[in-house]
Amino acid sequence: MVEAILFASGRPLTARDLADRLPPGCDPAEALAGLRRAYAGRGVVLERIGDGYAFRTAPDLSFLMQAETVEQRRLSRAAIETLAIIAYHQPVTRTEIEEIRGVAVSRGTLDQLIEMDWVRIGRRRMTPGRPATFVVTETFLDHFGLESARDLPGLAELRAAGLLEARPPAEGLRVPLALGGEDDDMPATASATDFFKDD
Repeated sequence: MVEAILFASGRPLTARDLADRLPPGCDPAEALAGLRRAYAGRGVVLERIGDGYAFRTAPDLSFLMQAETVEQRRLSRAAIETLAIIAYHQPVTRTEIEEIRGVAVSRGTLDQLIEMDWVRIGRRRMTPGRPATFVVTETFLDHFGLESARDLPGLAELRAAGLLEARPPAEGLRVPLALGGEDDDMPATASATDFFKDD
């Protein structure tokens, strides 16, 4: 039953979602564990995405899907860097994003990320003004094949992928980020330590 529900679902489902659809006395957690074992090493695998589970093509077979048509939306440099800050520093307020980037964040940038369902509004901070925070969504995790935000690459991996300069920057040195997109309101360089936490 759990296999059938997950197969038909267009989004990841949590154990609670499954329990609500199953007859009384069923244990979705046990069924999920069994399904993950049964599908391990096959063309389709059961992956954990945030708190939910979904069937996905095995990562080593993704090359077979290249014939599919994918709609691409080009993100501006401002949107890419805003998304990176939210992913690495969440939950983060708009003011904190602006402090890290060094420039104001346009409303359109955050609206675009929210519209794509990669970012959502989180809990309000218990500080004066009760500002809203921003966090990444399960759609973001699913798109990049992450179980949680803890699986985001660290500085060493980003340098190895060519997204940051290979040599470590000197203290306070501002280094260019090899990110695509339009320049928008973003300065030509940005401090790596501004965007990524040490941990």
